Amino acid sequence: MSQQENSSRDKRWSLQGMTALVTGGTKGLGYAIVGELAALGAIVHTCGRSQDQLSENIREWKAKGFKVTGSVCDLSSNAEREKLMEEVSSFFDGKLDILINNAGGNIHKGTLDYTTEDFVSIMNVNLGSAFHLSQLAHPLLKASGAGRIVFMSSIASVVSINPQYPIYSATKGAMNQLTRNLACEWAKDNIRVNAVAPWSVRTPLTEQFLDDEKFRKEVFNRTPMKRLGEPGDVSSVVAFLCFPAPGFLTGQVICVDGGMSVNGFSMG
Repeated sequence: MSQQENSSRDKRWSLQGMTALVTGGTKGLGYAIVGELAALGAIVHTCGRSQDQLSENIREWKAKGFKVTGSVCDLSSNAEREKLMEEVSSFFDGKLDILINNAGGNIHKGTLDYTTEDFVSIMNVNLGSAFHLSQLAHPLLKASGAGRIVFMSSIASVVSINPQYPIYSATKGAMNQLTRNLACEWAKDNIRVNAVAPWSVRTPLTEQFLDDEKFRKEVFNRTPMKRLGEPGDVSSVVAFLCFPAPGFLTGQVICVDGGMSVNGFSMG
């Protein structure tokens, strides 16, 4: 293989020098995604609600030699989303290679207990913010020449997993369809759009449930691989979607779930 061919292959599997915005990157899966992209050479901007947490994380990333900056931002606010994208445009000279719509949340209630305010809040944070940020990022992604958007969905968008997830699940199902629509609409601008739908992953949020033997048993019984996911299981798939190599892959929802979503009645 020639040196030129090796160089071409290396570029297809590299994020070196690419710019990325990862929302909600100060904890959980967002934190793992920031670290994954930065370790692969991307220049990453992230956001979170807590200045203290953001500052601590940035110190950790910089100690590893990662190029990461951050902003405090409440993504439930239209004005703050607009301010965030203005900052990103300024940092990256009007171009953005990668947008990871990761931020989200839930209010755990049964369907009959939700208020209209609860519904509006969950829809706004999970779906509204991702939609609005994608709109705002479009000119920056187009200017890059080969933009990528990855929506962080959930296995709850594919199968029913919890009676206290009705609105959350609906936001993620809508996100999957938004992925397909934007993939078709923005293909002309050379912007690829995909989604990643994780199952139960070991994060500080799920650690509180892991002491519950019944919870662990239910998860393992539903999951053919008989384990929880790790943050790296998810962040590596996100990174794959951001590489130049899968350049013909768009409009897809990839379930990272140890086989849970395809597991019917199992005798094993």
